[in-house]
Amino acid sequence: MTQPVSPPRGSADKIPSTTGAPAWRALLFRADVRTLSLLGVLAALIVIGGITKPDEFLDTRNLQLVLTQASVIGVVTVGMTFVITSGGIDLSVGAIVALASVWATTLATQEYGFGGILLTSVLVGLGCGLVNGLLIAYGGMVPFIATLAMLASARGLALQITDGKTQIVTVDGILDLGERDAYVLGVPPLVMVFAVVTIIGWLVLNRTTFGRRTVAIGGNAEAARLAGIDVRRQRLYLYLLSGLCCGIAAFLLIILSGSGQNTNGNLYELDAIAAAIIGGTLLSGGRGTITGSVLGVLIFTTITNIFALNNLQSDVQQIAKGAIIVAAVLVQRRTASTT
Repeated sequence: MTQPVSPPRGSADKIPSTTGAPAWRALLFRADVRTLSLLGVLAALIVIGGITKPDEFLDTRNLQLVLTQASVIGVVTVGMTFVITSGGIDLSVGAIVALASVWATTLATQEYGFGGILLTSVLVGLGCGLVNGLLIAYGGMVPFIATLAMLASARGLALQITDGKTQIVTVDGILDLGERDAYVLGVPPLVMVFAVVTIIGWLVLNRTTFGRRTVAIGGNAEAARLAGIDVRRQRLYLYLLSGLCCGIAAFLLIILSGSGQNTNGNLYELDAIAAAIIGGTLLSGGRGTITGSVLGVLIFTTITNIFALNNLQSDVQQIAKGAIIVAAVLVQRRTASTT
């Protein structure tokens, strides 16, 4: 009669579970904790703003301003979340926003009215995203280098188009969207666009094959290729998506400022990356969260607003943002080491 063989000591945790439910519960628990933590930070900032400048910070107009400013960088961050989730990076988003905004506000473009400005913004964003995607996916360039080159080129072209001057928008349909009369139930049109982009982004990332493929190539591109995923084509689509978001953001910025400038989108790439990281998107790829990214955008925008209301220097604001980014990355590394 044979005796049952006991598993070696220390190997019990290596025996695969017959059900994935516990793992999924743990994953959802971590996601909930992360989201609740971000909501807690945002709530704390609102309390701080309410204490330091109660009459100004809690004013309806100021809260609308915070949401409006968050909408522009928020749309960019949605696209950036997809790119980072795939294991890539896009340093050119701010420059693409600048180029799209000045190209769409030239006198020749404004002759075509509202539709001409919107279409130009989107097409310029898509064009830049296409170049990035082709260089990275089919040209074999490292995303950091390819998008850095696009950053320099787009900034230079934006400066050449404007000759360093501000291009004023004269199309009434654009200017009217920036007025309070265009608000729906107190919600600015820019915020509604941001909400729609966020919802679509969440659905695509979490409920579609496209989203699953994005996560797969971010986790292990070679394994994704062996599983039948066209990694190069997927990466091309992702940079096209990032460019599209930049084009939409440029259009929102035109509405917000009523002009196009070559300095638009300054440091948007850093703000978008930072918002995605503190929201819980892994910089190494394989995990992304649209909800966390949006909360990250709101946190950074609220910090900027509080600093502005309290007349604090911008350098202190940048230091605070840097500290938040470092803390978020350290938390990510600690979480990854324990899973």
